[in-house]
Formats: sequence, structure tokens, C-alpha cells
Amino acid sequence: MLSYRHAFHAGNHADVLKHFLLVQLSRYLGQKDKPFWIIDTHAGAGLYELDTGYATKLKEYESGIGKLWARHDLPAELADYVDLVRACNPDDSLRFYPGSPWLAKQTLRPQDRLRLYELHSSDSQILQENFSTHGRQVSITAANGFDALKALLPPPPRRALVLIDPPYETRDDYPNVIAALNEGLARFATGTYAVWYPQLSRPEAQQLPDKLKRLPIKNWLHVALTVHTPSPDGFGMHGSGMFVINPPWTLYKTLTETMPYLVRVLGQDGGAGFTLEQEMA
Repeated sequence: MLSYRHAFHAGNHADVLKHFLLVQLSRYLGQKDKPFWIIDTHAGAGLYELDTGYATKLKEYESGIGKLWARHDLPAELADYVDLVRACNPDDSLRFYPGSPWLAKQTLRPQDRLRLYELHSSDSQILQENFSTHGRQVSITAANGFDALKALLPPPPRRALVLIDPPYETRDDYPNVIAALNEGLARFATGTYAVWYPQLSRPEAQQLPDKLKRLPIKNWLHVALTVHTPSPDGFGMHGSGMFVINPPWTLYKTLTETMPYLVRVLGQDGGAGFTLEQEMA
């Protein structure tokens, strides 16, 4: 079982993969003048302290963003993400890690919008506080993000990135992801959807990528980063993946250049590796 409260895991290898891709997808949408939305279904608290509280228990950031922090050989696209993390650490000491809402906000232009959903009462309150000065560009709702897609799609500008990254604490999260995507695609087939999932020994996690491929879609990209061999007892997360529906055509090439680097820097044993596949109509 994956016991999850994101502050415990902030900045780990899974965050590196997820947030690196989030930045790339937003940058791509921003290449056109027309506005777009980013919808984050499970936004969390938005910003995390690494030197106090939950993050100090496991210190997972040390084997994630901590491995990239002092390097001077980062591929350009990966350096873009790390530079955004640096922007919330002005003294050049790694004390804070930005969640997906904070990173997404930094990539937006004035005409773009950010729609955040977080059900957990404590995290939702912290999220409100972290974005209290951002005005109407950022909307925060204390609700289940799976339900948000019915209300928000299609978005007024007809351009959007939907980030779906539930905690997968219960088995219900897996079918809920598929149901939310079926609902979203029926309403907004041309949107970009990015689904994060953990690599676990449980069958639901292992089967999810194939179930995503069977959705009524023509264009998709699947990338996964494994950082170590699964533990013999089947406990814990040994990697994670991102499944992107309607990905930018440039993303595959970017990942062919970046994923070997991430395996080399973040890999912990001989079981480290990556998966990269796509289908484009």
C-alpha cells in the first residue's frame, strides 16, 4: 500500500518526473498566443518546506530534486524545471519545494488561467494561503478533482492541460482515473491530459498504463522512470510514470534526450531504467 500525504514525499523522484513534464507541457501550450487553462485535479498544498515538518521524516527530496540541485550538466529542458525550483529558494539553499500548482503558475501568461482542486481540508486551506495574492487568475476549490472535469470541460478558450495525479491511497483511485478520462474526453477530446501514476507491486498500478492505452484516443505518450529494483516484500514505490493524451509532437524527442540522464543521476541500483513509448495518428 502507498501511504500518502504529499509533504512526506515532496521533491522525490516521482515529483521530478511529474513536474518536469508539467513544465514542458505548459511551455508548449504557451507557444501560441491564444490563452489556455491548467486544471489540477489533486493540487495538494502548493508549496512544501523541506527542512521542517513532514518532509524531514523521510527526506525523499535528497534522492530526487536534491540530486539535481548542484549539477551543472543538466539538459536544457530539465534545467528549466530546476530553475523554477530555484526561484522559490532565493538564498540558493534547497529549503522549499514547489508543488504542481506553484510550478504551473510560474509558466502562465496573464491571459492564462489555473484551476486547482484539493479535497483534503488541511492541504486545501494551506493552498488557499499560498495563493492568496494571485487574484482571479488562480481559482481554488475544496473538492474532489475527479468531479471537476464535468463542470470545467470544455474550457472557454478550448485549450487546456488537465493534470490528474491522485494519491492512489485506495484501489478506487485507479478506476476513478479511467472514468474521469472517459468523461473528460467525451466533453473535450482535443485537450491535453497528463496522468501520473506510481510504480508499485500491486496489480492495479501495473495494469493502469495498458488500460489508459485502451481509451478512445489516437495520440498518446507514456514515460516511466524506475529508480530501483522493487523490494522483495512488495512494499513502497520503485518508480512512477506519466501518461499524456494529445502530447506535443516535440515531447518524445525531448524525453529521449532527458530520460537516460535521469536514470543515471536518480537511479539507485541496477534495476533503474526508463520506458518511453508513443502512438501518434
